[in-house]
This record gives sequence, structure tokens and C-alpha cells, in this order.
Amino acid sequence: MRLGEHLVELRRRLILSALAILLSTIAGFFAVDWLLELLQRPLLELADSGRVTDLLYTTVTQAFDLKLRIAITLGVIVASPVWLYHLIRFFLPGLKKNERRYVFGFLAAALPLFLAGCAAGWWVFPQIVQLLVQIAPSGAISYLDATTYYDFAFKLLLAVGVGFVLPVFLVVLNFAGVLSGKGILGAWRWAVIGITLFTAMATPAADVMSMFLLAIPMLLLYFGAAGIAILRDRRIAKRAAAKAAV
Repeated sequence: MRLGEHLVELRRRLILSALAILLSTIAGFFAVDWLLELLQRPLLELADSGRVTDLLYTTVTQAFDLKLRIAITLGVIVASPVWLYHLIRFFLPGLKKNERRYVFGFLAAALPLFLAGCAAGWWVFPQIVQLLVQIAPSGAISYLDATTYYDFAFKLLLAVGVGFVLPVFLVVLNFAGVLSGKGILGAWRWAVIGITLFTAMATPAADVMSMFLLAIPMLLLYFGAAGIAILRDRRIAKRAAAKAAV
């Protein structure tokens, strides 16, 4: 195609992606109350135990703004198959056969791992909230800003989800020839320290068990990525030796 034809195709795919996100956002707006109820459950459990906690809306429009932000987030997530499809279809003709295989392999591995990381973050979220709120002196009343509370939950899920995807990037770098399998495995001590620090920051003031429950699967994924890279390096070395022998 000429440049103008590429731009026309890009515009068409952007419009279709934006339309999918808009429709998903409208549908997600009706599910916001249910999601907010789930986010408030740790606070309700604290209230049942005698700790006075509640969400606080400080402006007239803050409730609507928060609902709109959550609806847009849900819209982007729900419509992700559509805009990911159009994104891939736009760039796919310019990729070689092996590059296409890497792209699909990366997506096939990264998406489930990201969702698994989000699920793990959601699992430890109530414990984190309860422990952080209970740090306040006994008898104190905790009024939490609703927008800040939602941002905290969203960033926690996003951080843990991205953390679960990082081993996939190591494999991609190995396939690109940037990192060797032995190099990835040789840095396992730094990986243990980095993952431990990451999970400690992702679960601030949480119990040690929650931190390790996040760190253990991330370490297993790291060593799994190192194993895949080592196997690939050995296969390439065998091919090179066979060609040299011929």
C-alpha cells in the first residue's frame, strides 16, 4: 500500500477499536456499583469488627467521576480482544513469518499470565487494606477518599499483573539474541532480591505470607523462562555445530 492507504486503514481500525471501547464502557457503567461493592467489602468487614471505616466523597461530582473512570477501565479491558486484534492486523503484514510466530507466542503467554497476576493481586487486596487501616490508633475513624482508594486497588492489580508478565519479556529478549539462557539463570540471585523487593512494595505493610504467596509463582516463572531460554540456546548450538560439520 501507499502511505495514504496505510493511514486510511489505520483510521478505520482506530474507529472500530474506539467504538468497541465506547460500547463496552456504556455496558460497564451498569456494573460499576457491583464492582464498588466488591471493593468496599474489606472496609465493611473492618466495620463489623468495630473499626469505623467508610469511603468519602469530597466533591459533588466525585461519585460520578469515579463511576466514569471505572466504566472506562472496564471498557478498555472488555474491549481488549477487539483493539488487540486490530492492532495486530495492522502491523501483521509487515512482519516476517518467524516474527509473526513470536508475536502470537508472546500474546498467548502474556495475556494468561497477566490475568493470573491480576487474580493474585485481587486475592491479597483485602488483607492489605485491612492491615493498612488497622495501623491507625485504636478508636480512630478512617474516612478514605473514594478516588484514592480505587487508584490504590487498580495500581496494585496492574503492578502484580505486569510482574507476572516480566518472565515473558526475558524469553523474548532471548529469542531476539539479547540475553542468553545462561545469563538469565546466572542472575538468579538478583532476581530473587528484585522479586522479593517488588512483592514487598506491591503488598505494603501486608503480612509476610501474602508477600511470599506472590513471590513464589513469580520466581517459578523466572526459572521457567530461564529453562526455555537455555533449551533454545542448546538447540541453536546443535544446529550451528551440524552446519559446521557439513
